[in-house]
This record gives sequence, structure tokens and C-alpha cells, in this order.
Amino acid sequence: MSMDICDDRASDASCTALSADEMAAYGWVLDHRRTDPARAAADLGLTRGQVDAAFAKLTALRLVIPDAEAGPEAPGRVRAVDPDAVLGGLTESLRESIQQRQSQLQRVQEDFDRLRERFLRGRGEASPAGLEVIPSLEEVRAALNRASAECRTELMTSQPGGNRVPAAMEEALARDTALLNRGIRIRTLYHHTARFNGPSQAYVAAASALGAEYRTAHELFGRIIVFDRELAFIPDHMGTWGAVAVREPSVVAYLCEIFEQAWTHATVFSEAGQDGLERVAKELDHTIVRLLAAGLKDEAIARRLGMSLRTARRHIADIMETLGAESRFQAGMLAARAGMTDDADAPAGATGP
Repeated sequence: MSMDICDDRASDASCTALSADEMAAYGWVLDHRRTDPARAAADLGLTRGQVDAAFAKLTALRLVIPDAEAGPEAPGRVRAVDPDAVLGGLTESLRESIQQRQSQLQRVQEDFDRLRERFLRGRGEASPAGLEVIPSLEEVRAALNRASAECRTELMTSQPGGNRVPAAMEEALARDTALLNRGIRIRTLYHHTARFNGPSQAYVAAASALGAEYRTAHELFGRIIVFDRELAFIPDHMGTWGAVAVREPSVVAYLCEIFEQAWTHATVFSEAGQDGLERVAKELDHTIVRLLAAGLKDEAIARRLGMSLRTARRHIADIMETLGAESRFQAGMLAARAGMTDDADAPAGATGP
């Protein structure tokens, strides 16, 4: 435990934290009304040097002063001063500095509010078709944060991929909690592989308890974020960290319909150990077989299913071993004979646009 005290006009001693030793020494003076380093060291379990330093610091801060009522016959008598009486003088300039900083911050905020208004007006004039290309990750984050703050009723997201970074999930949980506390409905689609990711499981459990909804599918149509069915964000076609903001009503409505179809046929998110895992695993295997039969390479299969290339290849090897196939082509033939490539085995709505 420590207390930071700093005053631009005070000595260096007043600009450091009060240590546990110094706070203990203050309490000892309060109880005994004198400075007796040897006795204090024994009582507090400190060294003589630690006690001497503590008394010196307390004296410099005027938290310990000579006791004027003791008289000349008790020269070693001191008293502990009320901390509130000392704090005001030590922190006066600090409070003034904080007030100045707050005023400066307010002016900067007002300036940037005017800049934002001009930026948004210019952006709207530059994108009459309701499409805006956002080139950098920083600007995408700023746009998403702004849209989240302005969101009124609903947030829909499709998030392909199975692995999630813990730090990113913590940030997402804080953002989603703020939305849920405002009564915003949140629905998110993940790949089935997200069920096996620890950070995803923890995040979904926490957010679901607050009212968010999560489902998974073996294939997703792509990444998308839609606010209030009015504003959608989709990735740019270059595969960079940029995005395209879509405001054109017909396009946004079409994207929402795609989401709703996928949502209807997706499976409610559950932890890997709960019922339904066997069906999810079967869906994954059947989907891999169909993609193999369609001639897709390992990299494309991994991307479609939201798993790492290494995991995809392990699944493929397991399937080939189960079928007794020596080649991908033979695996496709054997799977077809076993009915594993039939459309009926795949959930309806599994394919996207």
C-alpha cells in the first residue's frame, strides 16, 4: 500500500510515495507521541536505518512535528499531524495542473468534434452510392467504435475462423458488454471450429450470460458486421486490414438476408464437451469430403472451414485413413459410395453466395 504525494513547490521528499515502512512509522508516532528509533524499530520489525529514513520523510512532509505542548523537559516529544491538514497544501498545485489539463482536453475534444463533423459530411458527399472504402486498420477501428457508440437496436456479425487471441476476446467482451447494457441485441456466427478454442468458449459463456446470442456453422459466407440493419462493414477485396462501409439500403438488406439464412441453419454455440459435438464433428468431416471431391486444395479447405492448414491436413489424413483411401481422388470416390458427399448430409443453407 502506498500514497503518492507530489507538489511542484515541495521538496523531492514530498514527490515520492509513502512506503509501508513510513506509514507504519506514522502510526507508531501517533501511538507513542515521540521519536525513539530504537524502540520503533523493535516494535515494527524494521532496521534502525529504515526507521530513521521513515522518520526523516515524515518530518520533511510535516506529518510529524515537535510537540509544542511538551515543554523543555521533554525535548523528544513529537506529534502526528492530521493528514488532511497536510494534504491540501501538498496537492494544491497538482489540482490546479489537473484543472488546466482538463480544460485543455475539453478544447481538444471540441476541436476534434468539429473536425469529425466535417469529415463525415465530406465522406458522405464523396460516396453518393452509399459505399465507402476505409483503407487502414486504425480508421476501420475508429469507424467501428463510432458505429458501436451510435448503435440503437441490433448488431449482427459473421466472424469466420476458429482461433481467437485472448487479448482480442477481452477487448471484444468489454465492447459487447457496453452494447448489451444499452439493450442492444447481439448475434454472432462462428465456424464450428470456434467451439474448440478456449478463449472463444470463455468469451461466449460470459457474453451469453449477458444476453448475446452465438451460433456456429461448418461454412460461413464471409466476414460481416451490420449495425441496426443500416450500416454494414465488409472486408476489402485486397485482403488487407481495410474495409468497405455499406449504407445503400438495398445492399444492406441483402446482406442481412444472407445472415438470417445462415443463422437459421446454424447450431447454437455450446462448449466442446456438451451434447451435439458428435454431430458437429460429423458435419465437418462431411464438408471436408465434399470439398475434396470438388477438387479444392488443402489451403482452400482450411480457409472455408475456419481452421489452420495443419488442422485441416490432419482431418484430411484421418478421413483418408478411415476410408482406406490412398489418394484424394480415391477418398472422394469411396466417400461418394458411402453417401458422404450427398447434399442431404450437409445442413441446409451451408453454402453462401
